[in-house]
Amino acid sequence: MINKITFIIIILIGFLYSQDIPAGAFSITRIQYDGGGDWYSDPSSLPNLLKFIADETSIKLYPEEKRSKIGDDIFSESTYLYLTGHGNISFTNDESFILRNHLKAGAFLHADDNYGMDKSFREQMKKVFPDKEWVELPPDHEIFHVFYNFDNGLPKVHEHDNNRPQALALFDDEKIIVLYTYESDLGDGWEDSEVHKDSEAIREQALKMGTNIIIYALTH
Repeated sequence: MINKITFIIIILIGFLYSQDIPAGAFSITRIQYDGGGDWYSDPSSLPNLLKFIADETSIKLYPEEKRSKIGDDIFSESTYLYLTGHGNISFTNDESFILRNHLKAGAFLHADDNYGMDKSFREQMKKVFPDKEWVELPPDHEIFHVFYNFDNGLPKVHEHDNNRPQALALFDDEKIIVLYTYESDLGDGWEDSEVHKDSEAIREQALKMGTNIIIYALTH
């Protein structure tokens, strides 16, 4: 049993902590999907990205990632969604319908291929938007220059199949509603340095690109 003094301390700590997070602070929600893929991969990536953004910008944010299945309450309240993994992804028909409506209503999805999800992800997004095709963003697109400059476009973090990195987008009218970073693996670059042994230069490029994506999504 928690005694009265301990209970009051817990309440006070929670109150003080909540005062550090402004109402309407930016947050990232990681999508939990079925199909067998590891939606939870790179566990240190989003906390590190959020810390980098807090240190380098004036964006007020929630410092921990949120996690939700499509259609849950957290999902419905989230405007910035993130999806990653190595394996198979599967959306039900209801999830595809909910995700489509949520994105068309103003939400933004960043999907980052952690190597191995490409085939199933593209198939599932065809269920979500059967009438849309991926458009590759050129190096002069604003997303590569909105805060940090990437003159060559999307940075290459890991080799994978040694293909060039691509930033692919789905548009609703002229607005990007889904960004798919392919053959780059930004999430690995956001991870703790000892996980993948990436150089600090590569990690910095990945974190800066992640910052650009978020700032672009917040301002468009």
